[in-house]
Order: sequence, then structure tokens, then C-alpha cells
Amino acid sequence: MATTRLQIIGGGKMGGALLAGLLRQGWATPDEVRVVERLPARAEELRAEHPGVTVDDAPAPAEGHVIAVKPGDVEDACRALVAAGPPGRVLSIAAGVTLARLQTALGPGTPVVRAMPNTPALVGAGVAAVAPGEAAGEADLAWAEEVLGAVGTVVRVAEPQLDAVTGLSGSGPAYVFLVAEALIEAGVLAGLPRPVSEALATRTLLGAARLLDESREGPAELRAAVTSPGGTTAAGLRALEARAVRSAFLEAVMAATERSRALGA
Repeated sequence: MATTRLQIIGGGKMGGALLAGLLRQGWATPDEVRVVERLPARAEELRAEHPGVTVDDAPAPAEGHVIAVKPGDVEDACRALVAAGPPGRVLSIAAGVTLARLQTALGPGTPVVRAMPNTPALVGAGVAAVAPGEAAGEADLAWAEEVLGAVGTVVRVAEPQLDAVTGLSGSGPAYVFLVAEALIEAGVLAGLPRPVSEALATRTLLGAARLLDESREGPAELRAAVTSPGGTTAAGLRALEARAVRSAFLEAVMAATERSRALGA
């Protein structure tokens, strides 16, 4: 029987996305991964989607663990993990649960890495930030980057910066979805059929993001390249600036950051 390389505690959306990404990339074989999922219906879904992966309702020993449960369930999950045997290295993707709380629940000396991923991980296009605990070394950080790298890009930060990460990239997809909703409604208002407006808005956001990611130019230069003097784009941007859209995004990120700090405290 293969050694359990990774145990994912919590088989919800993020846990399931990680599992699918790791198997898709060949990081592990199905018999090297284990999932702890207490909801019977969800456990059956995971077994059907990933044949060969063990799905159980209680933790077992493994080389490494990902805690992917709701924040209120994290400390119980840590205690159950400790009761199953020495936990080894642990990666937590639970929002707002500090390294100090994780370390207390897991015991001194446990290598712990805390991460803030985002929902585009569900399609392999996420971005996550990781921060190490006191007992986590370079090898533990590299391991966490490998795991999260299966579903997107990973950056390293200090733990106090994770609140800002939450405000920007953690909550950021919701800001983009709101922009998409607004663009679709604007297209309909301007006379486009809704399906046409939805297709145009969605592909415009996708194409602009790709261009920004792949271009050597920054957002200001790319915006200027689209904006002819006295043209249609200039008129549209003037309307946005007049309504303080830039300021609204600044305030949104700061509000989400402050809320993350409050939840952590």
C-alpha cells in the first residue's frame, strides 16, 4: 500500500479543487492522497470523481496535511489530527485563523504554513500567498508552494500581510464579478441582447487579463494605448473617474483588509 503523501481535511470547494489539481498534475497518485470529509453525500461525490482516493470521516497519519475546513472548525480539526498521531507538516487555507492559533492547537514544533488562496483555484487559475510559522523551514514552504501551485500561482509574504492579501486577491474575484455584472447590464441598456452582452463582457475581461499578464507594459500603459484623445474610451473613462470608481476600489480593498484583521483578532 502506498504511503499517504497528503491528507486533505475538508473536501469542500477548495479542498476538492486542490485534490483535482494535484491529481491532474501528477503530483501524487490517487492512492497517495487521502481526504477527510464528514458529510456522507460529499464523501460519495469525491469517491465517484476520484477513484482510488481514500475518503474517510476521521484523520489518519500522513506525511503532510492541508486544513481546508471552515474557520470555526479549524481547532477541532487540528486536535483530531494530533490525536491520530504526530501531524508532520501542516498547510492551512482557513481564512482568518492565525499561525498562533494553529500552533497552539497542533502543539509546539509542528511545521505550519498559513495560506490565503482564492476561488479561481477551482479552474486552476488561482493565486495564493503563504506565510510560515516559527517551526516551518524552507523545505516546508517549498512543499506548501508545490501543493498550492497545482491550482495556480503562489507568492510568499509575512503573516501580517495576509490581511492585505485577503482584501486584494482573496476578495478580488468578487470585485471582478461585480464589474462583469455591471458591464453586462450596461450592454443591455445600450441595446444589446443579454446573451451577446454576456459574451462580450466575459471575453473582454478574460482578454484584458491575459494581455495584462503577458504584456511587458503595466496597466497604466495598456490603458493609455486604448485611449485615443477625445475618443470613445476617453469619454467612458471620464465618466468612471467622475464617479470615483478608482477610489471605490481602494476603499473596497481597505475595508476587506480591515475586516480580515478584525476576524483574526
